[in-house]
Formats: sequence, C-alpha cells, structure tokens
Amino acid sequence: MKDMELRYVTQERAALLLGIPENELTRISEESGLGHKERAAGKEERFFTYEELRQICQMTQHVH
Repeated sequence: MKDMELRYVTQERAALLLGIPENELTRISEESGLGHKERAAGKEERFFTYEELRQICQMTQHVH
C-alpha cells in the first residue's frame, strides 16, 4: 500500500513547525488570508497547506 501523503496540517502542528505561538499564527493567518477553517463535530479548526507554511515562513523572516 502506498504511503498516504499529508496535504494539510493543523494550526497546532503548523505553529510547532514554524516555531511560533498559535495565537501569533492565528494573527498572521487572519491578516494574510492564508489557511482555511473547517468545522467538524461542532468544533472549528484552521488548516494550512505546506505551500502556505512556506509563505508564512518567508513573511516572518522579513519581520525579524
């Protein structure tokens, strides 16, 4: 069986990968329009593609 390719990561995992707090990632996401929200079982969660993480990484490099 072929390995399953992950296309999206949760906000929690994205924050860990980028090394920034989740609340900062939320702010960046809302200001930039990157990421998307999905609702399941009454809970809303934000997801990011790896391309969106790359873009966020590039944006935060210019800030620091």
